[in-house]
Amino acid sequence: MKLVFASNNKNKIAEIQQMLPSNISILSLEEIGCYEDIPETASTIEGNAILKANYVTEKFGYNCFADDTGLEVEALNGDPGVYSARYAGEHKDANDNMNKLLSELENQNNRNAQFKTVIALNIEGNQNLFTGIIEGTIIDTKRGDKGFGYDPIFVPKNHNVTFAEMVMEEKAILSHRGIATRKLVDFLNKSSTP
Repeated sequence: MKLVFASNNKNKIAEIQQMLPSNISILSLEEIGCYEDIPETASTIEGNAILKANYVTEKFGYNCFADDTGLEVEALNGDPGVYSARYAGEHKDANDNMNKLLSELENQNNRNAQFKTVIALNIEGNQNLFTGIIEGTIIDTKRGDKGFGYDPIFVPKNHNVTFAEMVMEEKAILSHRGIATRKLVDFLNKSSTP
């Protein structure tokens, strides 16, 4: 089975592909000839995932899934949330985003945060949503060179290393995206069994 993943983020695609059963292969947006930036104009993480999945299904006719992820920080009333990727501006630079977040939290004792991923799956005319959440803490200096986004400053609950210090397989077991993807995989496995 071929499914379009509404992303050109090679890190994300690799992370999800290695979790899927071998009979499901992912096509990126580029591989189906979609070169435009799909607008992410919803006010929620769920809304953005749905927007992206619907865009691909309506314009290109593929079964597809799309995800959206946000980092929700307790002391900032859930920000950056839906604006996580462009927190420091439309240029979407991970280092700038982390620096802005760290400066916002400079005098905060409460460093609690959670990553939330929502995957919207459009398949055979139906839509399903799968959510993954991982709680953790924002540390005050970047650590690690793996992963992407806010990974160097996020330590998951009951751990003492950041996502950026974990190998991909270890992160995939714990992460918000991993949790949501396993729900997606379970669903695809059940629906592809006669």
